[in-house]
Amino acid sequence: MPTVYPSVVHMLAHAAECAPDREALVCREERLTYREYLRCVAWFADELVGLGATRQRVGIVLSNSADICVAMFGAQAALAQAAPFNPLYTARELRALFADAGLHVIVYDEDKRAIVEPLADELGIPHRICIGAGARRLTAWRDAADRDLPQPLPAGDELATLQYTGGTTGRAKGVNLRHDAIATNVSQREALLPTRKDGERLLCVMPLFHIYAVAMCLHNMTYAAGTLVIVPRYTPDAVFDLLAREHITIIAGSPTLFTSLLAHPRFGSADFSDLSLSYSGSAALPEELLRRWEGATGAPVLEGYGQSETGPVLTFNPLHGERKSGSVGRPLPDTAIEVVDLEHGERSLGVGEKGEIRVRGPQIMSGYRNLADETAATIRGGWLYTGDVGEFDSDGYLYIRDRKKEMAKVSGFNVFPREIEEVLYLHPAVREAAVVAVPDAYRGELVHAIVALRPGAMATPEQLTGHCGANLAKYKIPALVSIVDELPKTAVGKIDKNRLRDRLRQVDPPGIGS
Repeated sequence: MPTVYPSVVHMLAHAAECAPDREALVCREERLTYREYLRCVAWFADELVGLGATRQRVGIVLSNSADICVAMFGAQAALAQAAPFNPLYTARELRALFADAGLHVIVYDEDKRAIVEPLADELGIPHRICIGAGARRLTAWRDAADRDLPQPLPAGDELATLQYTGGTTGRAKGVNLRHDAIATNVSQREALLPTRKDGERLLCVMPLFHIYAVAMCLHNMTYAAGTLVIVPRYTPDAVFDLLAREHITIIAGSPTLFTSLLAHPRFGSADFSDLSLSYSGSAALPEELLRRWEGATGAPVLEGYGQSETGPVLTFNPLHGERKSGSVGRPLPDTAIEVVDLEHGERSLGVGEKGEIRVRGPQIMSGYRNLADETAATIRGGWLYTGDVGEFDSDGYLYIRDRKKEMAKVSGFNVFPREIEEVLYLHPAVREAAVVAVPDAYRGELVHAIVALRPGAMATPEQLTGHCGANLAKYKIPALVSIVDELPKTAVGKIDKNRLRDRLRQVDPPGIGS
């Protein structure tokens, strides 16, 4: 297996030693070499140590920028646990996460001040660092004197990241990942998807608070001592402009991204001459989309599978070897994956049999923060139970077939129906609410809310959508809201979502709302 570093901080230090003058980060007009990158990380880490952040949690609410890269590495170099949060979240969404994390420092974008500062006051977060043109930039240290990283560097068995994900109940869960789990997973991925060490240039369109972008963009390019070209805010024009100007060799994206680019008028004239491959993650990639992209660009799309709880990567179609359309590939080295019976999860199934996917390997999480029962239910007998349904073919390639967990994947983001239902129930006109996922050709899935109103109450679908918009990130807002007289019930009086889905299939064809 490729070199395994004790931590990704060691990995960055090695890249700066081997290629100090190579471009490390590019974002808009900003360009940092690896020497400058490491300098910024060392200065920020030293500041965090001075704030007492060692072995505490550093919250990061930053959009795509060079600053978020420095913040992530800086927190970990300070022996703190980096806790990235979605900058699109509302105050209601962030409050519960901040409280659970027990943050010692919060680093946030200047335009999030009105949301973050009141929460920091309410929750007693002692240290706040505002980033922006009117505040300060972590990359300003590029012109400072050299500074060594704080010593000692992180040990493998210490916590590195607190990555929040969702669950079937809708409550956010903080995934504790150790330094050795993350660093090992980088090398495991490298075994199936080797990067060049002579100037790889990866275009990062995915949000860098998301574990997919961290693994496949931030850490990937650091391992390769390559150049991470960051798109601050996605537009097709931004991607097409950067492809040729920055000589992009890899794009890390999602089905939504590829669909958007394929449909754009500039796609036919775009310069893909430097592109050697693309990664697809966050959601299942339709086979037809894969064929269209590869046929037009001449660059293969490599699809993989993973979860926040698994470091995150578990499988990938190999760069050198057979790639199977519709499959998420083969297990990474030192990764055991089994498909087991859905009822008890104890009987291993054979080729072509569908069951729950369980996994074991060095990249697996330590557990959920503050959720001992959830951890015990997820990790049993040394196996992590993913909640996903899949099957293996005779060549050992994995296919994802369904999800046990009641979750939607909207443009690659996890959306949990119960959270939306709870927001709908806050509206005074709502009597009952159910939210289900429906297929969508562009987003993968979208959410459809079905609502019954209180007797005599009045509310329009538009009003309910607006109510959700005031309490939820944009991608969680139901794309469709239907008002009905009654919601179907099971024999024990629970809302019957299976019957709801059946009704929607009869009324709404796949792709509704796209």
